Amino acid sequence: MRFIPALALAATLLISGLGVVGAQEKVLSERGDVSIDQLSKVDMFRPERDQQTIPRNFQKQPPLIPHSIKGYVITQNFNKCMDCHSKERAEETGATRVAKSHYLDRDDKKSANISPRRYFCHQCHVPQFDAKPLVENTYKPAAKRGAE
Repeated sequence: MRFIPALALAATLLISGLGVVGAQEKVLSERGDVSIDQLSKVDMFRPERDQQTIPRNFQKQPPLIPHSIKGYVITQNFNKCMDCHSKERAEETGATRVAKSHYLDRDDKKSANISPRRYFCHQCHVPQFDAKPLVENTYKPAAKRGAE
């Protein structure tokens, strides 16, 4: 009978000893290796290009987006793209300015704001991706008028 209390005492000491070893491990912080006294580097305001711009394939093709748009929100009241691409911010941010055609309404009248039909950027503009074609492209453009 004395064996059971001794076994229980040994198990208790072993478990508590493991707890002390576990408590000695370094606690990982969301700040990484930056101590609480230091400032961590702030992310850039504007996204950097993920890759060089891919040339357009046809005349009047909407430009492709050379950076990630993950988390970009476009609602009736807010368009994340305009944080950088609006005519007021494009020069400051170094982003491509929204084309003048986007400020024309359906009757070709100039407006101070982006036309509602051009407001949802992702209808025409998509992130570029260097995907290899699944089949060979045999397309040949037609000869230009007057150049024969």
